[in-house]
Amino acid sequence: MLRVAQVAPNIFPTPPLTSGGTERIVHDLSKALESLGVCVTLFGPSDSACDIARIGDLPSLSGLEARHGSVPPSIPQVLEAVQMEALRRRLDTFDVVHCHGEFFHAALLGKRRRHSLTTIHWRVDELDRRLFFAAFPDLPVAAISAAQEAGIPAPNRAGIVHHGIARGRYHLGPGGGPVAFIGRMTDQKQPDAAIRIARGAGRDIRLAGAIDVGNPTYFDTRVRPLLSADAVHLGALDDGGKQALLGHASALLFPIDWPEPFGLVMIEAMACGTPVVAFRRGSVPEIVEDGVTGFVVEDEAGAIEALGRIDTLDRAAIRRRFEARFTAERMATDYLALYETLAAR
Repeated sequence: MLRVAQVAPNIFPTPPLTSGGTERIVHDLSKALESLGVCVTLFGPSDSACDIARIGDLPSLSGLEARHGSVPPSIPQVLEAVQMEALRRRLDTFDVVHCHGEFFHAALLGKRRRHSLTTIHWRVDELDRRLFFAAFPDLPVAAISAAQEAGIPAPNRAGIVHHGIARGRYHLGPGGGPVAFIGRMTDQKQPDAAIRIARGAGRDIRLAGAIDVGNPTYFDTRVRPLLSADAVHLGALDDGGKQALLGHASALLFPIDWPEPFGLVMIEAMACGTPVVAFRRGSVPEIVEDGVTGFVVEDEAGAIEALGRIDTLDRAAIRRRFEARFTAERMATDYLALYETLAAR
């Protein structure tokens, strides 16, 4: 039996309650791998509510903030250092170590790097990643889209694995309601553009998502002034809240303004049968099948026009495309193929 360590971030519990797409992926991947006969050990925060064998003595950053209020800015580094020590003491018990964090694990792994896999859940085109890849050319990295892989040096490329989520988390919804937006309230996600698009198409919109701690003034200056009866901010939602919002939404708006490495909410919408109208950035053309699961557009004017055609798409067909392309089972099968190659080195 293949023994795999899944090393989760320490920002949110695994799985998360609301925010935390990476932690959601790590949880769903771990459960799907177990169903394939893989022995999985999760390195994750102590406030994680998962039924996976877990190692980790400290709570998540969000848990510490809930308990203590403001915490020192060095807390994330402390959490990672403690997690890396727990991993170091057990390295020899795993065939493959799969890390979903940032940087420190590459140095810790040493000669075990060739038996490891790193998934980066963020953009890879900035200076920090360029320096990182140059220092660790023997670190295998799995891209989460072809768009992301284009920014990963050839020596690090281990393959592309699109995200997947648990098949039964969301179900086909009736649609017909206001359009939806789900994402951090930040300039990368452009909730203000989503409001303008909805209004331009004569539709109400419901927005969900936490205010971005890295860009806290954006919501107050760019989004709050646009809110009214036809544009309501619901805050962060759990899975039940997402099902209610997406299941009844006529469309999901995804007007991003950055090189999106994947965009988990797009497949969450598809799981509900909800079509996606998204800007052509990053991974979007890989995830959205234009004219089938939504429309890929260039700008706000294109999105307004696309909303006028949104009712021509078949919600049941969109759900079927989700089941064919974006389930956790498919994701786990793809990763397992990479693990077997790495373990055999």
